[in-house]
Amino acid sequence: MKKKTSGRNNQRKPEREQANDSLRLGDFINGDIMSKLREKQKELADAESAKKEAEEAKKKEERRLREKNKSFEELLNESSTDWKNFK
Repeated sequence: MKKKTSGRNNQRKPEREQANDSLRLGDFINGDIMSKLREKQKELADAESAKKEAEEAKKKEERRLREKNKSFEELLNESSTDWKNFK
């Protein structure tokens, strides 16, 4: 047997709740503060990207130094070329 549903679920939100949904943080904060927040957000994003680039450069340098210190035998063993064809 199917359960009856009340008509309340289909009703619209009261006017007070609709008004609260349309308000945003930007409505309460003046333009000067919003511009400062946007500038700070941009600065943080730039700092994060610079940090990532520095980490990548550090890893690349570590790989380069590791490769530099390998012996000829290690380099030869890691090579993907089939050296038997060149005998």
